[in-house]
Amino acid sequence: MKRFPAWTRRRVVQMLVGNLFIGLGVALFRMAGFGTDPFSSMNLAISGGIGWTFGNWQLLMNVCLLVVVALLQRHDLGLGTVVNMVGIGYLADFFCWLFQTAAQAPDVLPLRIVYLLLALVCLPAGLAMYIEASLGMAPYDAMPFVWETYTRGKLPFAKARIVDDLTCVAVAVTACVLSHHSIWSVLGVGTICNALLQGPLTQLFRRRFAIPKAGG
Repeated sequence: MKRFPAWTRRRVVQMLVGNLFIGLGVALFRMAGFGTDPFSSMNLAISGGIGWTFGNWQLLMNVCLLVVVALLQRHDLGLGTVVNMVGIGYLADFFCWLFQTAAQAPDVLPLRIVYLLLALVCLPAGLAMYIEASLGMAPYDAMPFVWETYTRGKLPFAKARIVDDLTCVAVAVTACVLSHHSIWSVLGVGTICNALLQGPLTQLFRRRFAIPKAGG
């Protein structure tokens, strides 16, 4: 059997390592207890307001975004899409178990802040790694590239990601107000930091983890 060329092996390894970092980042966010990522916050707020389970609503949202990306930017789907959509939740659970926190925020505030800061680095680093591997990405992660393509570069990735994340925050706040739930039940300072920083930091890390084309 012919071996995969070194360039392909590097892409696969980088995609897998990137998803490990994303799983670690999600776990750190959960352990910090300062709110989750904007997309999850939005889905928590909507599902709680309409009486759906979080899992069912998030699955529906992912399927809808998957259809949009498949129609508009199919090349952003691939093995990395499957690994991310299937594996991140399990990876986050594993890391929470590994740190023996069972996804509960630690009681010591300085430690929670350290977890938050680490999460704000791990998530964009992992995202950059698996994006630059060019083996596909989750539908929500692909949406900034859809905007970048269809605005002809007027809304580049970093800004598009901020727009997407802040839109999720706005929808989460609206859903909480309409359903008379506490906004802080789904949002936190970590959510806001994530929304404002993930796009720019991911773009910064993308330059570091870019893989030269085969033969280049």
